[in-house]
Amino acid sequence: MARPIPIGTRGEASEAVELKHTLSAHHPELPPVYSTPDMIRLMEIACFHALQPFCDEGEITVGISIHIEHRAASGIGMRIHAEAELESFDGRFYLMRVRAHDGTQEIGRGTVGRAVVHVPSFVKRMREKTRSS
Repeated sequence: MARPIPIGTRGEASEAVELKHTLSAHHPELPPVYSTPDMIRLMEIACFHALQPFCDEGEITVGISIHIEHRAASGIGMRIHAEAELESFDGRFYLMRVRAHDGTQEIGRGTVGRAVVHVPSFVKRMREKTRSS
């Protein structure tokens, strides 16, 4: 990553809650509320959007740690908005402050760690790892 990323760099992502995003989609006896894994996925997308403009060709950032609180339920049809802001970095590792809101209240918050990966090198390593197992 050749370009430094300023602290405070931000990214966003949003989606409307559909049945496929709910606990009910995994187990019909559970309530039809937005699932924690889907909230985390949306937060990760917001992080990706914040950092990707600073990546060199062939690079992306990937999630390496997640520390999230899911604080409130959201139902089908609600619009979830996730925001990510770069809080700190150490070499190729970045710590993002994240939050999610459903238009009524904050539903989640925490931090997501991300690392820079050179995709062609990464894919090559994974192929070699697969062959050796």
